[in-house]
Amino acid sequence: MSNETDENDIDLHLDAVDDIIHGRLRMGIMAYLSAVNPASFPELLEKTGTSNGNLSTHLTKLESAGFVKQEKGFKGKRPQTLVHLTKPGRQAWINYLEAMKNILGT
Repeated sequence: MSNETDENDIDLHLDAVDDIIHGRLRMGIMAYLSAVNPASFPELLEKTGTSNGNLSTHLTKLESAGFVKQEKGFKGKRPQTLVHLTKPGRQAWINYLEAMKNILGT
């Protein structure tokens, strides 16, 4: 009998992965906001390469979870939306990264 870990006994802990963040676009938004906070809506559009409606939908999902806050205002006479990563959002992002590291075995 060997003392080595049987490859079939590896527990991936998939339940630790936050499904709200794990979507490709939401993950990109969270990654960007973790480095650039706040970011404007047009800036996020450019960085993610998605449509207005798609970005808005995913921001609403992140905001409903308390991970981001959308601040609507004006820059001069033009409307401007700034997206902020919240403190709980930053912690959720850190937890997400840790869960992914554990799954990848790094």
